[in-house]
Amino acid sequence: MIRVENLHRHFGGFRAVDGASLEIEQGTITGLIGPNGAGKTTLFNVIAGVLEPTSGRVTMGGVDITGLPPHELFHKGLLRTFQIAHEFGSMTCRENLMMVPGGQSGEVLWNTWFGRKRIADEERALRAKADEVLEFLTISHLADHKAGQVSGGQKKLLELGRTMMVDAKIVFLDEVGAGVNRTLLMTIADTILRLNRERGYTFVVIEHDMNFIGKICDPVICMAEGKMLAEGTLDQIKANPQVIEAYLGTGLKNKEMLT
Repeated sequence: MIRVENLHRHFGGFRAVDGASLEIEQGTITGLIGPNGAGKTTLFNVIAGVLEPTSGRVTMGGVDITGLPPHELFHKGLLRTFQIAHEFGSMTCRENLMMVPGGQSGEVLWNTWFGRKRIADEERALRAKADEVLEFLTISHLADHKAGQVSGGQKKLLELGRTMMVDAKIVFLDEVGAGVNRTLLMTIADTILRLNRERGYTFVVIEHDMNFIGKICDPVICMAEGKMLAEGTLDQIKANPQVIEAYLGTGLKNKEMLT
């Protein structure tokens, strides 16, 4: 589904992504791991159009998408979430979901005068879909809560819900477990697995929690110093000498993260 070829992203003399190449197969949940500073989030940002590459190529389904802006990739079904959730805090969880689909009739001033019935019909349909998504995520009890007042883990579930409001094909999740308690993290893992198995979503996941990666991801790719080090199952990756060196070379904290 996604092919990255010899991708570079430099910031002055710093090579955050340094010749990275990888392939993401349709229908997989791919884990992307690596020590801090490996270039994982920068790679996500380049693929998702947040940053332009210095050089290299990204294709989706064989079509060149290199450098396309996020809103164009959104309409192609490529979405990404961020380590820190980006909710509309003063709006309810339901309203946050209803905001997602583009091209709504209510966005056109003319329609607010002469197309009120069309707007009302669309809003009813969007409300019904949002409620269905909240039920799928097991957070329907939060439908009328302000999104800014729910927990960090619930905000991450809400971000997954946004991808369900449109025709998402591949979703890039950046540290979905950051700041989330263990119980809710496993709920998020189960939700990702259900979206993959029941709705055909393809995922790429950056995460430091190896139990989380082991539960949902196959294959796993390890990245270090802007390059791809190894790919395989989590057990194969953890036994790879280059991977061990990459983690151990950056200190005890990363050693604990790998084990």
